[in-house]
Amino acid sequence: MAQFHVIAGASEAPVYPEVRRIGVSDVAAALRQGFDDFWDKPSHYVFLCLIYPIAGLVIARWTSGANTLPLLYPLMSGFALLGPLAAIGLYEISRRRELGLDTSWRHAFDVVRSPAIPSVMAVGILLFAIFIAWLLTAQALYQNLFGAAVSRTIGEFISQVFTTQEGLRLILWGNLIGFGFALVVLCTSVVTFPLLLDRDVGAFPAIVTSIRSVLVNPVAMLLWGLIVAGLLVVGFVTLFAGLAIVIPVLGHGTWHLYRRVVEPDASMQAMRAERSVARS
Repeated sequence: MAQFHVIAGASEAPVYPEVRRIGVSDVAAALRQGFDDFWDKPSHYVFLCLIYPIAGLVIARWTSGANTLPLLYPLMSGFALLGPLAAIGLYEISRRRELGLDTSWRHAFDVVRSPAIPSVMAVGILLFAIFIAWLLTAQALYQNLFGAAVSRTIGEFISQVFTTQEGLRLILWGNLIGFGFALVVLCTSVVTFPLLLDRDVGAFPAIVTSIRSVLVNPVAMLLWGLIVAGLLVVGFVTLFAGLAIVIPVLGHGTWHLYRRVVEPDASMQAMRAERSVARS
């Protein structure tokens, strides 16, 4: 029964929420609302997300050795694969702000008490498995092109990648394969974690709803994926410090994107109406 709850949720039968059709303007509005949530108490969120730039610097340091240097780019791009799970506390902050509740940063950890946390962990394990598969694939591609030999320094590695035919093929195929992995993660998780946090529907219905969201709104969702990738690049080129702003803005924005895509249930609509009346 516990396993069934993780997969299908609290209901006796899986519940599949309705998916709305959205446009480019909805994507822009979700990103704008995400920035508004961040700006509401930016010092709290920067403090909460310091772990991300710190983790990025650790990754860069760890891969500065010869044996792991080729994994620097795959590891950094892996932020996009694990980001939906890493931002789950930010979804909770946006949810509470939407309901007019206290949004102190400590409430980001309230998700650990959610009845849907086993389902969240199950989907998180899936994303982690995809992340590991991406690293193994990237390593196999590098070894297939360059063999067992690796560069001794970062400068030698950069020269090897950008001035050789093998390096150009690595850039081309690496990005194409990485795009495939990113597309899989986008389809399976773009609204999965906000949905699980908002409604205990189970891992399988949440993933199915996420896939349907992409199929119904391919242009809007691909645009969202490109925005995520672009902002993460900005975070990386600022020596990871920009991630302290990029990650929370994207996290909050994902919550508002979910709100625009997935039709809320009757109880949630009633609660939001009550809160709206109370604030007025």
